[in-house]
Amino acid sequence: MTDEPLPETLTAEIDALLDDAGVHDDRRLVTRMIRTSIGLGEDDADRLDLKIASAALAEMRDAFRLFAPFRGVPKVSVFGSARTQQDDPLYLQARDIAAALAADGWMVVTGAGPGIMQAAAEGAGPELSLGVSIRLPFEEKANSLVTGQGQVVAMKYFFTRKLMLVKESSGFICLPGGFGTLDEMFELLTLQQTGKAEPTPIVLLDQPGGTFWHGLQRYIDDTLEPMGVISPGDFDRVVVTDSAERARAEIAGFWRNYDSLRWIGDTLVLRLRNEPTDAEIEVLNEQFAPMLASGRIERTAPRRPEVADDDVLHLPRLILHLDQRQVGSLFRLIRAINDLPSAPAQ
Repeated sequence: MTDEPLPETLTAEIDALLDDAGVHDDRRLVTRMIRTSIGLGEDDADRLDLKIASAALAEMRDAFRLFAPFRGVPKVSVFGSARTQQDDPLYLQARDIAAALAADGWMVVTGAGPGIMQAAAEGAGPELSLGVSIRLPFEEKANSLVTGQGQVVAMKYFFTRKLMLVKESSGFICLPGGFGTLDEMFELLTLQQTGKAEPTPIVLLDQPGGTFWHGLQRYIDDTLEPMGVISPGDFDRVVVTDSAERARAEIAGFWRNYDSLRWIGDTLVLRLRNEPTDAEIEVLNEQFAPMLASGRIERTAPRRPEVADDDVLHLPRLILHLDQRQVGSLFRLIRAINDLPSAPAQ
């Protein structure tokens, strides 16, 4: 995206406005948002278009402010039906997995409604619960567990709500639900498959003995994959289970050794908790050579942009040139890194 030039006098007025407002950090990005708003006015945009753009930006600001105090706390988003009753085994399962993850120091993010969302908030407790609710004429209001702490934000649009339910979380648990739950689950898979979101653990959790997700898995294996509309193994990144303990282990285990990644040009840098041995790196190269566009997986010191940003410089790193068509399979490399003998204990 390129910025269309503005008259020098208007550019100077924007700079003066930012000075008066005390905006000094990331001024280029703030200036771009102002210029875009002016551009919408110049385009003679439809009133409805302007209302959508204005409301979306305001909602995102509210949500960013909600999450900001908890930036250093790991979060897991829990999805599921708003219609699940409190005596349903699924309700108990959602409450149990949320409580287990909260005991490990995770915050739980939900859609702030009743049913599975309330169960997860109960399990985590109000201090470790964040809610992103949607304003609908026929649904109940946000549950009291998140409203009581003031740790909730209300959204008008589903797309801004889904952004915040996904953006801040390092793990996802989906319990059985209807169209909304399935929509959220498939969006997660799409973002992972296309590389538009960083790899994260996704668990489809059922009640003990439940078969809800097995039907979906059969449809994917028997219909979607044979048709060629998805790649073989695209569903491998998902863990289907009826065990809260298995779900807990998957969420925590994904971050056992892998810490984060960063693209620097066409180079991918993986940051780890423990440095792998020469022999382990050789095994990774043998196993994942088809994923590489060129070269090998190698150790690296922090790259210059990372140093400039003081970006977790204390962690060991691996560097590789990933074939962009393989970005959806990056989770396999991460799982292998987590299973290395040099990785920290679970």
